[in-house]
Amino acid sequence: MLTDLDLLELSEFRRELHQYPELSGYELETSKKILTALKEMGPSQIIDKMGGYGLAAIFDSQKKGPTILFRAELDALPIQEKNNLPWASKLPGVSHTCGHDGHMTMLLALGRVISRNPIKCGKVVLMFQPSEENGQGARAVVSDARYKQIKPDLAFAIHIEPGRPFGYVSTRPGLINCASLGLKITLNGKTAHAADPSDGISPSLAVAEFIQKIAKFNHGDELNNNFKLTTITHVQIGEQSFGISPGDASIFVTLRTSNDDSLSQLDKDVRELVSNISTKFELTFDFEIFDHFAASINDKEAHDIAVDAMKALNINYGSIGVPMRASEDFGIFGMQSRAAMLCLGPGEDYAALHNPDYDFNDDLIPIGTGIFERITRDLLGTY
Repeated sequence: MLTDLDLLELSEFRRELHQYPELSGYELETSKKILTALKEMGPSQIIDKMGGYGLAAIFDSQKKGPTILFRAELDALPIQEKNNLPWASKLPGVSHTCGHDGHMTMLLALGRVISRNPIKCGKVVLMFQPSEENGQGARAVVSDARYKQIKPDLAFAIHIEPGRPFGYVSTRPGLINCASLGLKITLNGKTAHAADPSDGISPSLAVAEFIQKIAKFNHGDELNNNFKLTTITHVQIGEQSFGISPGDASIFVTLRTSNDDSLSQLDKDVRELVSNISTKFELTFDFEIFDHFAASINDKEAHDIAVDAMKALNINYGSIGVPMRASEDFGIFGMQSRAAMLCLGPGEDYAALHNPDYDFNDDLIPIGTGIFERITRDLLGTY
């Protein structure tokens, strides 16, 4: 159980993390802070530099039993924070406006509890994952050869989700977060003088036709197996000049579906559309993929284990707001193990994630930690 002093120290640590956020792939100092805190807990082993700056702290009972992984994220967002908090971000244009500072703190709190009251069997892995926001971290972690040492039987994560009552947990078996990817489309033609555009090959009409036609792939509002959504997020044609007819263009489009197979098919369909339009307008084209997220699917057994823990703690739970269109990198862990994502509410009128005025609610630390600890005790016991 966490003491009042624990909660004070953990809140102060969380606010220190909040002041010094780091973007995906650059979480060096954050990782150092977490490593220092973990060493004080005396885990059986710490594996660092997993998939980048990831860390895994292993508490091993040395007795046969399941391995349970709890995940938090290290990275922050490229958002300028706008509030007057004493612990506001000190890095211009970077902020923990997705709650990852709080997620990390809940895992450290769990480590404190386990270090004082060890598990009776099996292993607990505290996984601090890098690069969640761009969908690269989980794949990098599970691809690390050392992941085989800690591959869990069960994996759990908590994400703060505003719009839910304080302390309420949204979860369900099955789909929690959609699959998605960012597709960058580059179209290449030939520049010309603006007075003689026919001397070149402009991609302008091709871009216009693509914007009109891509909407045909969108299907449904309900998150069933047929759900598909394409969202154009950025378009650039040529240079900012009045004297040049453009010779190239780039389009950023996010593809989103309720399952991984549908995402693969949607990607193929969009690429075929680009190919057909490019041929029509005598353009060459290229593609790059960014921010590729697998669908996050809750295993029924893992979900039921989490529900039993919440019942024992008298925590209000249900399926408000899930599944979600937003994506989450936790889905990769679900491909390796039985996994469940829990969405913890900070309040119905709380600032939304990715908003410049969002800050983690420290009063959630004992709630999230309590759920993780109860899952641990239910499965691995205690001395």
